[in-house]
Amino acid sequence: MISAAAPVIDKVSARRSRLDASSTRAERLLARFHQIRNFTNALCANLEPEDFVVQSMPDVSPTKWHVAHTTWFFETFILKKFVSGYHADVPEYAYLFNSYYNAAGDMHRRDLRGLISRPTVREAQRYRSSIDAHMDNLLSDADENLIDEIEPILILGIHHEQQHQELLITDIKHVFAQNPLYPVFREHKTNIAPPKPALMRFFDFDEAIVQIGHDGHEFAYDNEGPRHRALVSAFSLASRPVTNGEYLQFIEDGGYARAELWLSLGWMTVNEQQWQAPLYWVKRDDAWWNFTLSGFRPVDESEPVTHVSYFEADAYANWAGARLPIEFEWERAASDCPIEGNFVENEAFHPQSAATSVQARDLHQMFGDVWEWTRSAYSPYPGYRAAPGALGEYNGKFMCNQYVLRGGSCATSRTHIRRTYRNFFQPEKRWQFTGIRLARDPQ
Repeated sequence: MISAAAPVIDKVSARRSRLDASSTRAERLLARFHQIRNFTNALCANLEPEDFVVQSMPDVSPTKWHVAHTTWFFETFILKKFVSGYHADVPEYAYLFNSYYNAAGDMHRRDLRGLISRPTVREAQRYRSSIDAHMDNLLSDADENLIDEIEPILILGIHHEQQHQELLITDIKHVFAQNPLYPVFREHKTNIAPPKPALMRFFDFDEAIVQIGHDGHEFAYDNEGPRHRALVSAFSLASRPVTNGEYLQFIEDGGYARAELWLSLGWMTVNEQQWQAPLYWVKRDDAWWNFTLSGFRPVDESEPVTHVSYFEADAYANWAGARLPIEFEWERAASDCPIEGNFVENEAFHPQSAATSVQARDLHQMFGDVWEWTRSAYSPYPGYRAAPGALGEYNGKFMCNQYVLRGGSCATSRTHIRRTYRNFFQPEKRWQFTGIRLARDPQ
């Protein structure tokens, strides 16, 4: 297929090849900037222009919007601030491609993004290429004092784009799932004989006072701090995530019809939405199939179950005689685990069986594959204060009515995740690659 993004990929790749051999701080930052921008374009390489513009539900944004919004971020928070006399080529983009930064100005309604046919995909790509060129010019001529000011915002913008790369993948999956032709985002070989998943075991952790949160070295989001001490009571944590096969047992035991397993709001949601299985699962001829980014295929019982809400994760844990972990328990358990696993760089775009994934000592798949729901409400750490200005709106304003997830997924970048990373979603959401790891209180 011919992608509307292809010409931009070529230009960015050429620029990056020139910068890779550079040694100054500005050139290293530019090389990293173009690496991330190039990967976004590469994710779009197999998409047709028609794919870029669909919005399948309010939570999903069109691919074109992701491409333009990540560009708007660098224009708004770097170019407009640090380039003297900077004038936007299309001032209206500041309205169209703002997401939720009230301090940056008014914004177009999120649920109406799919109604915007203009700018075209080609124009959005030209906007992207133009801003990249402005960033090149700014950083190439910047002295060390200016680099000191720009660098933290640029690094934030890079991580912001990696977040949108993940959203781009999960959003286009939801878009493609609405199509009865079940389009393929990326071809991927499947196991003819799936391996048997590793036996689930529970590992005990004694009560301890532990340090929670980011230590301040290198990049982290503000919601990962301040670092503080917390008492973590004794607990046990499962050696791996729950598999499709195990979740099927919950379904077959009437899990979606047993009110006693569900939170009240969860039970209401199950009935209103008529949930009977995870998102993207369809029953055909008494067998479960699911839609993946590599096409429609039978459910692999060895893979971690994914696309389940907090409500489903909590109900399954109740059915299994367990519970979901507290986020501090998860962070303590992950402290000795290497950050290895099935990330977006693998380009599998789907969770893999624990038997074939990288092992993390006794705990398998703590990182990558599926985001793991915790039972912790998303709230600020002691002493947290949101930074002033528009960038201070990044995380703090959402600390309400959401639950924390940990560990990253098959759509997360390896260079984006940390042991202290706190993702968060409302309890009914399930279009992300969200899964389940069980915990227990002392027996």
